[in-house]
Amino acid sequence: MAAGTHEAWIEWEADGGFVAGDYRRTHIWRFDGGAEVSASASPHIVPEPQSDPAAVDPEEALVASVSSCHMLWFLSVARDAGFDVARYSDRAEGTLARDRDGRIAITRIDLAPVIEFAGRQPAPAEIAALHEAAHDRCFIANSLKTEIRIKAPAEAAG
Repeated sequence: MAAGTHEAWIEWEADGGFVAGDYRRTHIWRFDGGAEVSASASPHIVPEPQSDPAAVDPEEALVASVSSCHMLWFLSVARDAGFDVARYSDRAEGTLARDRDGRIAITRIDLAPVIEFAGRQPAPAEIAALHEAAHDRCFIANSLKTEIRIKAPAEAAG
């Protein structure tokens, strides 16, 4: 696998009130493939109107990145193992809390994938092994120090 760089451009412009702290945290993320995303500080951290709850916040983006990376690797290892994945969905959740050093961080990410297979159905132990292999290969998970857990469908429902 070739190493590569991945680029993003972040753009923000003052709209008045900066010195007084009354400024909007909305900004734009632009990616090397041309995608553009409206971003903002989380409204859980910075109240409206300085934040935009409809925009993606960095915490949500981190959780989505982990979920997406895990899914892409899961699909790859499942295919390599001879399984036919028909559908994959996940409701991932990140927990913002104080870490061991007292700093606020995403301290845990819970993935709750629901996977439908066509044809041969894997046993629960096979699904667990596919998730473990996907987690081991996920570049994003390998880049983080936060705990990442994959919940079984029964756990995810609760």
